[in-house]
Amino acid sequence: MSDKKNELKEYAGGWITERKGTEVPGFLKVAFPIIGLGCASYLIFFMNGEIHHEDRGPLVQKMNQATTSADGLMYFVAALALIFVVTVVLFAIRKSDHHE
Repeated sequence: MSDKKNELKEYAGGWITERKGTEVPGFLKVAFPIIGLGCASYLIFFMNGEIHHEDRGPLVQKMNQATTSADGLMYFVAALALIFVVTVVLFAIRKSDHHE
């Protein structure tokens, strides 16, 4: 029983438990980049709202004319999101080699 206990590693105050020698499941290695790229692309495509929507489009265009756009800031946030996605994917793919 104590050997099994020593194989477990807890992170974040016990919220995350990892068994020594296990790797990130394959579906998570695929899900991380898909979800992250989807969020970043949504941010880029809709940074100025749904301007081509049939009902809301004209209202959104009027609002965009009345206010200033922050395209530079939105591209910066999207770049940060992409950097985060790359970091998470690299973390998920690499082999865990921590020893205690």
